[in-house]
Amino acid sequence: MISEVKDMNEILEQALLYDFYGELLTDHQKEVYEQFVLEDLSLGEIAREEGISRQGVHDLVKRCSQTLKGYEEKLHLVEKFVSVREKVKQIDELLDGYEKENAEELVADIRKISDEIIEEL
Repeated sequence: MISEVKDMNEILEQALLYDFYGELLTDHQKEVYEQFVLEDLSLGEIAREEGISRQGVHDLVKRCSQTLKGYEEKLHLVEKFVSVREKVKQIDELLDGYEKENAEELVADIRKISDEIIEEL
């Protein structure tokens, strides 16, 4: 069960990295990486389709993954996106609990969170 959660987190991370930085890969890299990560094809299936060895596909996917992670280490776009998304979720939760009696407190909390978002951007 824990390994399944790790696998899902890894797939989600790879998909997010690809969403943000995928356009920086070559067309061939994008095609192979999409087939492996997004379409969930096996290395053998991709190798047959692309006319390269299974090992070649493995190496290409690994290089793409390292490249995407390298972009994230330098630019932190995914990290910022996840953080902003979490803060927006906090604002939604505050609004869900809104009561007229504590409107000033709610406004102050939302302003604090929105200031944090602006600081991150």
